[in-house]
Amino acid sequence: MGKVTEKFELYGQEYTLETGELAKQAGGAVLVRQGDSVVLVTGTASREPKDLDFFPLTVDFEERMYAAGRLPGGFIKRESRPSEKAILTARMIDRPIRSAFADGFRNDVQVIVTALSADQEHQIDVISIMGASAALMAAGIPFEGPLAGVRISRDESGEFLVNPTFDDAEASDLDLVVAGSRDAIYMVEAGANEVSEEDMLAALTFAQEAIGEFCAVQERFLAKLDITPMDVKIDEPPADLRDRIFSEGAEKMKAALHNPDKHARMDAVAAVKEELKGLFDEAELSANTKHIKGLLKALEKKTMREMVLEEGERADGRSVTEIRPITCAVDYLPTAHGTGLFTRGQTQVLSVLTLGMLNEWQRLDTIDVAEGKRYIHHYNFPPFCTGETGFMRGPKRRDIGHGALAERALLPMVPAEEDFPYTIRIVSEVLESNGSSSMASVCGSTLALMDAGVPIKAPVSGIAMGLIKEGDRYAVLSDIQGLEDFLGDMDFKVAGTEAGITALQMDNKAKGLSVEILSEALTQAKDGRAHILGKMLDTLDAPREELKDYAPRIITIKIPTDKIRDVIGPGGKVIKGLVEETGADIDVNDDGTIYVAARDARAIEAVDRIKAIVRDVEPGEKYTGRVVSIQPFGAFIELIPGKDGLLHISKMAKGRIAQVESVLNIGDEVEVIVQEIDDRGKVSLDLIEKFDVPEGAEAPAPRRDDRGDRGGHGGDRKPRRRH
Repeated sequence: MGKVTEKFELYGQEYTLETGELAKQAGGAVLVRQGDSVVLVTGTASREPKDLDFFPLTVDFEERMYAAGRLPGGFIKRESRPSEKAILTARMIDRPIRSAFADGFRNDVQVIVTALSADQEHQIDVISIMGASAALMAAGIPFEGPLAGVRISRDESGEFLVNPTFDDAEASDLDLVVAGSRDAIYMVEAGANEVSEEDMLAALTFAQEAIGEFCAVQERFLAKLDITPMDVKIDEPPADLRDRIFSEGAEKMKAALHNPDKHARMDAVAAVKEELKGLFDEAELSANTKHIKGLLKALEKKTMREMVLEEGERADGRSVTEIRPITCAVDYLPTAHGTGLFTRGQTQVLSVLTLGMLNEWQRLDTIDVAEGKRYIHHYNFPPFCTGETGFMRGPKRRDIGHGALAERALLPMVPAEEDFPYTIRIVSEVLESNGSSSMASVCGSTLALMDAGVPIKAPVSGIAMGLIKEGDRYAVLSDIQGLEDFLGDMDFKVAGTEAGITALQMDNKAKGLSVEILSEALTQAKDGRAHILGKMLDTLDAPREELKDYAPRIITIKIPTDKIRDVIGPGGKVIKGLVEETGADIDVNDDGTIYVAARDARAIEAVDRIKAIVRDVEPGEKYTGRVVSIQPFGAFIELIPGKDGLLHISKMAKGRIAQVESVLNIGDEVEVIVQEIDDRGKVSLDLIEKFDVPEGAEAPAPRRDDRGDRGGHGGDRKPRRRH
């Protein structure tokens, strides 16, 4: 089969799907193009299934700096570990496609997205979702597609835009990514600036319609291909094993699940599972270990779900809308610039805030247009928070994803650089986890921001919503715990202020969700967020008026741009001297804005010194200056850093002296007055209190030739011409 191309236009943007020319040994390979942004997406499956009790799917996003015409930053000029942007993009692709594979499919599947061209105008993450769907289906892998993803923004008039440019998305108050099929939504990711639930629901409805059109285009494209379906073996347990386990264990599992304490419940469930293994002899256990393990997990899942749907009761005894007990604390660490401790049930997060200079912002080395950020949010999930052991080898994909979600939720509320000239870093340490630690980090970080005195626009709270759905029966759950996340159908995180939503993230384990269910979840989440926010504000209801003692004080001043060189000095001499002498950090911008930071009065001292440097020296002004250079004809006095004046030898003493050193030495401080500034900017000084002539320091009386004309102005006499 030769090259197959499908060119199309949707919502004012041109796209291309292409296969048959590149990567022909991959299971399926599709080139996706929007504008001049191009990605190659491959989907490949192993020939034989793995002996596993889960589906082994891997999604990698390969960011190539050549795509943007750049060289990798740093010493090594080769791409190595993926950037956070690449990891977040891979997660964005993984989440919608994972639940669209056939149940029981156990072959290794790998999706690799390689960014070949990035035109710095069209974003390539959402078109990669469409490319992954098309590549998997072209490979004949048992995948329930097509799926597609769209990014939705809106312009000033409120009209929705599909897959907007970077500039259009930046100007919008909504950045919503939705992925799904023609009929259902599989994944939601959003950042917003206090968008209402009604507007968000309208955007989701519009996104669902747009996804349907992209799916229709994929179907036209795939119809042109000669696709051979994979010959796969679906891993299914024997029916008799299922019957024995479910009939014997239903009531026992129900009793074990009724326990509000996570670890006690886990122990009880484990004991039931161990007891049910006794139904089988050693031969059956040996031959069906994997299936029995899977069926015991299925029993736990079915029992928990039936409890909710039939009785309206959750494992910990709560109703579907009930929030777990909440406690909050601030000012928790003595030297931190801001702290917030948020505990909800058995989930606990300590968020710690640090303030720094603007020049400490996070620089980004990616193919994206963003160069960096001044608000940074990091999230850590150590193994002890779930009572387990494990390796501590840096942040995992989940850590990076949850940190990005919390950052997105709080970013719209962070004050502008002009109003609060600091770089802000928050680290959320998950100390206990039983569901929704990412939303706990949003709440704890809001408290940390207010505790630090950061003038945020409004406090933000977050909640995780869940879903149990069997056929037409369903229940939306508020504030889900870990069990309801693992065994439920949805993890829908919603963060926002009292005025509206700032972030969304939805993962769906069912085969898609309707807009109606999402609407109910948004409404229920709004009530839950308000309850949580009330508990937070009971602890601290507004940002503190003053920064903490250990926080740096940053003072902003503005100077004329032609004075910047005076502040910096030759080779940076002046500014280095200021930093060394005052101990303050000084950051000079090209527009003349200067930020001075210190933890004490040294910042004020440095600001006064800078103001003195840029102040123009005027005749008649008095200064206490320091002798910085001595010449036979006089001494140069530093009036302000970088600005000297000449005190002539004839103006130092009450009589004539032979040498400057008889009254002045390097480093001496004297009071002088500016006498004159010539056209070249040379400053002449006079000493306010002249020295007495030391004994033996008198200068000999000048000869007539030295005095020149009778008027005594030897400098005006023409020199003799030598032959």
